[in-house]
Amino acid sequence: MTVLVLASASPARLSVLRAAGIDPVVQVSGVDEPAVEAAHRHLGPDATVAALAAAKAEAVLEDVAHRHRDAVVVGCDSMLLLDGRLRGKPGTAEVARQDWAEMAGRDADLLTGHAVARVVDGRPVDRVRDVRRTTIRFGTPTPAEVEAYLATGEPLQVAGSLTIDGYGGWFVEGLDGDPSSVIGISLPLTRELLARVGLAVTDLWRRP
Repeated sequence: MTVLVLASASPARLSVLRAAGIDPVVQVSGVDEPAVEAAHRHLGPDATVAALAAAKAEAVLEDVAHRHRDAVVVGCDSMLLLDGRLRGKPGTAEVARQDWAEMAGRDADLLTGHAVARVVDGRPVDRVRDVRRTTIRFGTPTPAEVEAYLATGEPLQVAGSLTIDGYGGWFVEGLDGDPSSVIGISLPLTRELLARVGLAVTDLWRRP
């Protein structure tokens, strides 16, 4: 059976895959995300997030090929596009607070890059990538609510200082697009990419 390797430390992505019937092997890439972003920024937002996802998959691909003769590596990266600027993980409460000052009451696009690499007979044979955009309609939390949210620590390590599957869900009015992509991995797009490298997602589901 083909092993699906998730090249991400994100517990949200892992949770989405498990809830959808797949128990991936997690292998964290350790990619220097700011450096990859800086090198590809001139190509535009979609190409940048796709390059980040591909870098994560590539970083673990050789090791995966040594460990598994039949495998598929999935790398993802998400960033929020607002006012023409990509926003990743804020890292600090100060940056997250500024993000919310600019996002509140507005719409913005969450871009999630996806990269899939297939390993057959212990060697990489195919690579594909794509991007899914989902529009988030932000609510307008009060200053006290923003401070309470920052105090949870949740927004500091997620793209655009927000996740919909936790405390941040209270402050989202709606979505136009794929909710799983906002959590971190688009199930429909991943299914499409798997098909492009010759895999049916149903073959990766855990067996009863």
